[in-house]
This record gives sequence, C-alpha cells and structure tokens, in this order.
Amino acid sequence: MSVACGLECVFCLGCTRWAWKRLTYVGSYDSESWPPASDEEIEPIPRLCRAILAVYEDDLSHPRFPPPSGYGMNPQWLLKRVPYEETEGRCPPYLIYADHDHREIILAIRGLNLSRESDYKVLLDNRLGRQMFDGGYVHHGLLKAATFILNRESEMLRRVIGEVGDEYKLVFAGHSLGSGVAALMTVIVVNHRDQFGGIERRRIRCYAIAPARCMSLNLAVKYADVIYSVVLQDDFLPRTPTPLEHIFGSIFCLPCFLFLVCLRDTFIPESRKLNDPRRLYAPGRMYHIVERKFCRCGRFPPEVRTAIPIEGRFEHIVLSCNTTSDHALLWIERESQKIFDIRKEDAETTTAPTQQKMERKQTLEKEYKGALERAVTMNVPHAISLLEPTEDENDSAPSHSENQNGNHSKTDSKPGGRTNWDELVEKLFTRNESGNFVLRKDIGNIEGH
Repeated sequence: MSVACGLECVFCLGCTRWAWKRLTYVGSYDSESWPPASDEEIEPIPRLCRAILAVYEDDLSHPRFPPPSGYGMNPQWLLKRVPYEETEGRCPPYLIYADHDHREIILAIRGLNLSRESDYKVLLDNRLGRQMFDGGYVHHGLLKAATFILNRESEMLRRVIGEVGDEYKLVFAGHSLGSGVAALMTVIVVNHRDQFGGIERRRIRCYAIAPARCMSLNLAVKYADVIYSVVLQDDFLPRTPTPLEHIFGSIFCLPCFLFLVCLRDTFIPESRKLNDPRRLYAPGRMYHIVERKFCRCGRFPPEVRTAIPIEGRFEHIVLSCNTTSDHALLWIERESQKIFDIRKEDAETTTAPTQQKMERKQTLEKEYKGALERAVTMNVPHAISLLEPTEDENDSAPSHSENQNGNHSKTDSKPGGRTNWDELVEKLFTRNESGNFVLRKDIGNIEGH
C-alpha cells in the first residue's frame, strides 16, 4: 500500500510540474535569447500590414475600415485588385501596388475568410508528406494557389519590373493563409528569376505576417535571406505543427484542440521533430514582437527580436487568452507601428551612434550562413550548407535552369510566350508508381552544387 501511495504521489507531482510549466509558459520565452531587430528591419512591417489590410477595401479612395494611421497608400499607384469573384476559388483576394516612395512592387494577399468555402478548400488540399518541392516538403494547396497567381500575374510583374528599373524590389506579403501563398510564391520566383528579367535575389522579399506552417525545416532555413516571418507574442498559428485543415476544422472548439496538441507535442523529443522531413514550419527568418511578460499586468513597450532558429522554432503552444487575438492583423500593425514610433523618438532624443547598415548586413549574412551550416550539422533532412554563389559570381556560375552538362533547359511556356507556372513547377519533381510527387534526382544534384 505504501509503495502504491508513493507512486501515486510521484505521478501527481509530475503532472503538477508539467501543468505548471505549460500554464506559465509565455510567448516571450521563445525568443528570449534572440538579439533585437534594427530600425531598418522593423520599418517595412507596419507598412506592409497596411498594404494587406487594403485588400479588404473596395475603394482605397474612400476606405471603410482604415487603420488609425491610415493606409498611407496612393490610390493612383494601385495597379490591380483581384476580388473573390475573379479568383475562381483558387486563392484568396490580392492586390498589386507600386510603392514609388519606397521603390517596391508589392503583391499583397489577404488572410483566411471564415465565411468562404473556397479558402477552406485551399487548406484542405493537403496531407502530410503529399507535396515534395525543391528538395523539401510544402503545403500542396498553398503551392497550387501560388502557381495560380503566378500564372495570372507574372506577365504584369515582369513588365512593371522592367519599367521601373533596377532600384525597385519585388515584395510579396500575406497574412495567415495568404502568408503561406506569398512564401511559396517567393520560393518559385527565386528559383526562376530569369522569368522576371533576371532580377537579383537580394531584390526579392517576402513578409509572412502571422505565418502558416507551409514548408519543411530545410526550406525554411534555405530561404531565410528572402522570407521574413512576423509573429506577435502568443500567436497560435506559427506554433501549431498540426495541419491547417485540422486547426480550422475545429475552430469552434479551438482552445480544447490547442490544449490536446500542446499535451501531445510535449512528449515528442526534439530530435524526432528535426528528423521528420515532412514536418512543416513557419518560413524564413523570424521576427518576434514581444509586449507582455510573465506575472506582469498590462502591455509593455513592445520590442522585436530576430533570429533564424533551427531547434525550438516556435514549437510550444502558449495557453493564454491572447493566443487567438495575437493572430489579428490589426494588432500586429498597431504593435509594430508602436515599436517604430518609439525607436524614432529615441533616435531624436539620444546622441548614441546607431548600428551601421553595412555592419548589420554583414551580421545578417553571417547568421544566415551559420544557420545553414547548423542545419547540416544537426542532420536536418535535405539541408544544404551552401545555397548558391554570391551576386558577383552569378554571371559566371550556372543557374538552376541548367542541366549537369551546362546546357540550358527549355522553359515551358504557353502560346505567345506566357510562362505556364504549373508546368514549370512540375519540372522540379516527377510522380512515382504510387502517384506521389518525388524530387527529380538531376535537379537535386544541381541544387547541391
């Protein structure tokens, strides 16, 4: 009897310890060792949040739901707006905007609409390990949505980029569901820059706001130099490894579902997570906005921390009342703008020298190369240590579209020279006897060099 009582006490203490650790875990713990982001890195975040919010408006000249600071967008610079009626249920609505003030061509994609069946179909078009692409796994439905938009808009983007000149960047931005589409569009465009007039990799950017888990870890690290994910404190979506269709299929009992996911993932070893090539992650470099602390009432002046994490990459669900509210685009825009305003005021009142842009750029490049090497040393499936030659070497080095003999492969195009992005994407993989997608061996060898 005494032995049974002792085991029962040990079991109760263990459960109490686990419950205490999980209930007291706050989102700020995920990035407590990360360095702060620079002013230059923070500045685009609230601006691109407003660009995504503008997708919800029917007329930018007479907005119905403007943010407190306004959209800050010139309606005359709006190149195209695509509502639900024109997307054929294949992707969320989006817009294309030429920001001449900041020299950017922006393609902004809105988030999930809970009242639209077509958005759920995009989420449901996936199962674990179904879609292999570019040496890793991606969400099948989001990849199809990305290729659909490129099929429609690549000609316009190519033409506009050619007209505005080499100083402009091509920026993809999306929130929630749209963040996954934007991230996978970026991956495709980076691998086929010749279809956009040979645009340099450094001129391509993606801002995934409240990002969905849409690609495997090796791809998330591989494209960390062009894809930036922005997470507000306790946001549940970047932390939930469960497929998106399960999350939104249980949206009406979400707190219970998140608790069960939290309980399950607590007992999965970190090594097992890293060694699963099908496990999806939030893409690219992470920017974590932190505004609350444990056992502290109210919100504090927010700060932004950044890193390219390998292990502990937002793996723990945060059980708090802000888990779902931190996913809202309006809150992310508000807090990121507050950070930028605070930084601006501090810069006007202090005489301390700021970090030089060149030094910051070198730091980011060093961290990016270190993350690639660490992914290899930790045996992350399909990870590579060297991505591609530098910009100065691009002219002499063979591109991704060349085969092993140095000959350029032909580009699949529609009549009239228009690129068929569905066919171009499928050139990267083939189907096996079971009908599943498998990465082509020759392309895998090219990427490894």
